[in-house]
Amino acid sequence: MSDIKNPFPMPSEIEDAPGAENWGEMYPYFTKVQPEDDERFWFYNSMHFSEPMSAFDMITAESAYHAMGAYMTRVFAFPTAMGIDYRCINGRIYISANTVEDPQEIEKRLSLFQDRAGHYYENWNDIYSQWEKRMGELIKGMNAIEIPVLPEFDDDAVVKNAKGIAQNHYVREAYNEVLEKYSIMWQHHFEMLMLGYGAYVVFFQFCKQAFPEINDQTVARMVAGIDVLMFRPDDELKKLAKLAVKLGIEDLFTSDGNPDVILPAVEAKGDVGKQWLDALAEARDPWFNISTGDGFYHFERSWNDDLKVPLSALPHYIELLKKGDNLERPTEKLKVERERIIKEYRELLDTEEDKTAFDQMLGVSHLVFPYVEDHKFYCEHWLTTCFFNKIREFGKLLTDKGVLDDAEDIFHLHHTEVNLTLGNVMNSWAAGSKPVNADYWKPIVTERKRMLDVLKEWQAPPAIGPMPEKIEDPAMQMLWGITTETLHAWAAPEVENDSEIKGYAASTGTVEGVARVLRSINDFGEINEGDILVCPITHPSWSPLFSKISAAVSDIGGTMSHMAIVAREYGMPAVVGTGSATKRIVSGQRLRVDGDRGVVTILD
Repeated sequence: MSDIKNPFPMPSEIEDAPGAENWGEMYPYFTKVQPEDDERFWFYNSMHFSEPMSAFDMITAESAYHAMGAYMTRVFAFPTAMGIDYRCINGRIYISANTVEDPQEIEKRLSLFQDRAGHYYENWNDIYSQWEKRMGELIKGMNAIEIPVLPEFDDDAVVKNAKGIAQNHYVREAYNEVLEKYSIMWQHHFEMLMLGYGAYVVFFQFCKQAFPEINDQTVARMVAGIDVLMFRPDDELKKLAKLAVKLGIEDLFTSDGNPDVILPAVEAKGDVGKQWLDALAEARDPWFNISTGDGFYHFERSWNDDLKVPLSALPHYIELLKKGDNLERPTEKLKVERERIIKEYRELLDTEEDKTAFDQMLGVSHLVFPYVEDHKFYCEHWLTTCFFNKIREFGKLLTDKGVLDDAEDIFHLHHTEVNLTLGNVMNSWAAGSKPVNADYWKPIVTERKRMLDVLKEWQAPPAIGPMPEKIEDPAMQMLWGITTETLHAWAAPEVENDSEIKGYAASTGTVEGVARVLRSINDFGEINEGDILVCPITHPSWSPLFSKISAAVSDIGGTMSHMAIVAREYGMPAVVGTGSATKRIVSGQRLRVDGDRGVVTILD
């Protein structure tokens, strides 16, 4: 235990947010704090769950942690780590890792892990190819699910083809199929992901031991310059911008990105307009199936759902093209730098045995890295936005039957509550009567909306429970940016220097510029050329911003977080995992971002 006595509140000590005392009735009983939870360290997973969860959105945590734990604990049997326990407190998700410490248990699990993980590493490309096909079929299957409309009379084919199944049966069948495919997505998601992270962690630990002075960023730069799918949506936007300039229709694109104005104006240009619209249609399927967030909330719609988001990025790309700027990321430069760093550190190794081990571990890291990023497009973005849209169709059904006031209200029911409510509608359609107590959910939904507004204002402590003496988990450091130093900063948040904010040195370089604090994709219009982006965390759909900004700073994340990876690929300085940048920096202030030292200095 730390010398600091109870620097963090115990889980059982946290009180209900005033005005939202009944928040717990939105979530399953097994997500609530238990007395024994006071014996464990937990931290707020604000990287994935940055806002309080609506009742339905809790399925994103349930399904994710079910799958993650299964693969770590039961499928691959990671030697020293099992799954994640999670708790919901005032709508926020706190997590705690389960570790294996018994040497005999570790040895037993190690034998199984080496055999099973070895099979995947040895056949990685073939398995990944199969994985992509399975995900493609899963997405296709999700899109193909038809949501029954429950007409006045069933279709004539039910009788003439002697189907023997009435329409109301398909309501629950379709709903269960939607949930099943969503659950399967998370199983596929973690099938290879933890092995991917594991390979990098092993390489990371080898480098830290072999080169004691090496920093995290330098290790990360050894896998930079590898093309991944998550850059494709942004690349497609750049192609559309180039085509607009080539066709001479660039003036039709405005910064508000209003598709109701822009698309008819393009169409009015005849053959030229049709050529551009055809290119847009080709880009949209599949590349605009990208969420405006990170795929954990129903309100994070895809670019396809809201074309304003991608269209608003085009004027800046068009402006850069007309200036003669190159829109491409400096990938080749990164590759050259990557090879230089690899060669430099490899030569520092004394033995051929160490050099062979270095080569093998680095080779595996290069092999798995594309999946570590690519899976997001298929899972959190493409399938997840499709999933939430299917749930909206059930919301429309419940609205049409008078059970809800609006289709979006379905997201304020837990998925088990939706199932029960569909049963009410199925029965009323069959009986020829109105749904029983049809207004039952309406006041409950209204109250849950109100409570969520209250919970948004609650200041969630970053950590709870007894403070560990040190953080040794490389994944916590690389992904969340949580280190022993982070814990001490959380425990005693006194600021030694009001003008300095420290974090992870995520991407090299030093830049001075004007700060622009953004909290969501809706704030994109506030960014000016050369600004320094300051935000809680970035998402893949934020990539167009990186052609406009000069540096990036985030509250959350480590050297392998999304912002860190993207900043390195764009060759700009970045500091991540500061914990407090968005609280201490105000838009308009001048900053110095030192991506080599991990320091942000407020200059005025």
